[in-house]
Amino acid sequence: MFLFALATVIGIFLPLQTAINSRLRSVVRSSFAASAISFTTGTLCLAVVVTLSQGSLIPAPALFSSQPVWLWVGGLLGVIFLTGNILLFPHLGGVQTVIMPILGQIIASLTIDNFGLFYSQHHPLTLIRILGALIVVLGVFFAIALPEILHKNKLSSLHHENQIWLWRFFGILTGALSATQTAINGHLGSVLHSALNAAFISFFVGSLCLWCIVLGSSSKKTLPRLFNVRFPWWAWSGGLLGAAFVAGNSYLVPLLGTGVVTLIVLLGMIIGSLVVDHFGLFESPRRPLEFTQIFGIVIMIIGVSLIKLLQ
Repeated sequence: MFLFALATVIGIFLPLQTAINSRLRSVVRSSFAASAISFTTGTLCLAVVVTLSQGSLIPAPALFSSQPVWLWVGGLLGVIFLTGNILLFPHLGGVQTVIMPILGQIIASLTIDNFGLFYSQHHPLTLIRILGALIVVLGVFFAIALPEILHKNKLSSLHHENQIWLWRFFGILTGALSATQTAINGHLGSVLHSALNAAFISFFVGSLCLWCIVLGSSSKKTLPRLFNVRFPWWAWSGGLLGAAFVAGNSYLVPLLGTGVVTLIVLLGMIIGSLVVDHFGLFESPRRPLEFTQIFGIVIMIIGVSLIKLLQ
């Protein structure tokens, strides 16, 4: 029960980080620069914590030659997921930008568990697990998609685009990469015997990738602004929440499996998103909580419980 609650809290951290980074983005006027700042803040904080607790940041050189290359690319997959969401929004709209990656996360996490990929725990894809996953998707629909459909009477205003299904597939793919990152970081934490050290490596790789994007794109024009604007004090905390999110996933995956962690964290993400919207946290627009959203959360809890209790 403790691990279930921990995974839920970790999931809540992500929409809080997103809201904070959205405010940061409005200041620096660049999504990539805001993400790079957030990743760098998280990297520095993790560096301090890992150094104080373990005395060393760099893994033993023998690990780099004895372990598979994919073990070190979790941060890169996280950046692809982040960038993918930025690219998806203008083509799919807000609802499908959320739904498609979630579908990818669920499909990939259950596949990873079924085949024990990336040295994850092996959990066969039983009828119960499939049913539980479908119930979770139904809960996501009630919590995220249905309110938008009721208000706008459409899922997206962009159905006329000929390439809409290519973008939907891309959204599913980015979600699958996010689940893959979770599995990789979980195994990295086991190899290093430290979820914090795994999170540091993931953030360090992600920070390098993001700064390469910033410096190699028009976003570099925003860099002078970083020294001429004032940030709210909490604008720097996004990286801390992100670090806790990645470290928590690295800790939980070896204990619960990729599929269960993904679904429970997803539940926390939906709860956190609704809390942020309802109270307008971190200067985000206020959107009062609706009954369909509460009903969706209840359905998600049923689906996750079905998988967790009967796996």
